[in-house]
Amino acid sequence: MDYLVVIFFSYISGSIPYGLILTKIFKNIDIRNIGSGNIGASNVLRSGNRILGIVTLVMDVLKGYAPILVSQSFYPEQVQIAALMVFLGHLFPVWLKFKGGKGVATYLGVLFAISLSSSFLFIFTWVTVLLIFKYPSVSSMFSALTVLVVNVIKVNAISAIDKSLLNSDDINFILFVFFILIIFAHRKNIHNLKNKIENKIKI
Repeated sequence: MDYLVVIFFSYISGSIPYGLILTKIFKNIDIRNIGSGNIGASNVLRSGNRILGIVTLVMDVLKGYAPILVSQSFYPEQVQIAALMVFLGHLFPVWLKFKGGKGVATYLGVLFAISLSSSFLFIFTWVTVLLIFKYPSVSSMFSALTVLVVNVIKVNAISAIDKSLLNSDDINFILFVFFILIIFAHRKNIHNLKNKIENKIKI
């Protein structure tokens, strides 16, 4: 029963399309008909309203953070299930015929809940790569890979020193799954990058 509660609550939380809701309420537009057609914060910014873009970003982060926090408090053994379901909820929301966003902000929210150091590593890497290459998609994919690699190295290093020091909540598996899903969600961007038609962000 605990599994079902966590799965349902986490998926529903992740599936709420804040970008679509906010632009519908405050601008009376369908964000899916603008720019990339994505429901996330970056595309909301393309609608011309920076405040809505920031609010969407914050809400997408929080919807990744909240279910993990609840699971840690009431269902600690199901934290990784909660993390996976909230992420899948954003990528494949039932309300939008399973066509959601790319999950980067929600992924960051999950990171804030399970590993503060990894979340700051992601932000630092994302900003650095963006400043160099100007592609948000490249920043997202590379940052997710960086977080995964650093955590794998950390676990192996600690294991080599003393296995008793390892945290029982190994997050490497869920980070690997997230990385694969982020690559999948950015498949169109990868195609655009190969064909040199991916849009750069103006900084």
